[in-house]
Amino acid sequence: MYDHIGLRVADLDASVRFYTAVLAPLGFVLCSRDDSGAGFGPKGEPALWLHLHKGKAQGGAHIAFRAPSHDAIKTFHTEGLKAGGKDNGAAGHREDYSPTYYAAFLLDPDGNNVEAVST
Repeated sequence: MYDHIGLRVADLDASVRFYTAVLAPLGFVLCSRDDSGAGFGPKGEPALWLHLHKGKAQGGAHIAFRAPSHDAIKTFHTEGLKAGGKDNGAAGHREDYSPTYYAAFLLDPDGNNVEAVST
């Protein structure tokens, strides 16, 4: 449904470190980077854009990435914590969402809720 998503970030370097770490287990890479922003996605197809925004962080968005496996979701969570993310829900089943919903949640450096999910 979506072509791309853009997020404002207060610290581009910190956000690039975080998204590089959490998106690698899901098969996504840094495709583009300059002083004002960065783009992630499948190689050569950026779909998540980070835009440097001077001023107060504007967290509050929710992004959910499809994951290829439960192991990828566990790695997403572990690597995200190492890269400066904050735990917002460890990898596990979320039966209140659906019987097969498996996900992990992190808060990125700007307070956005970032999820990896497999259903």
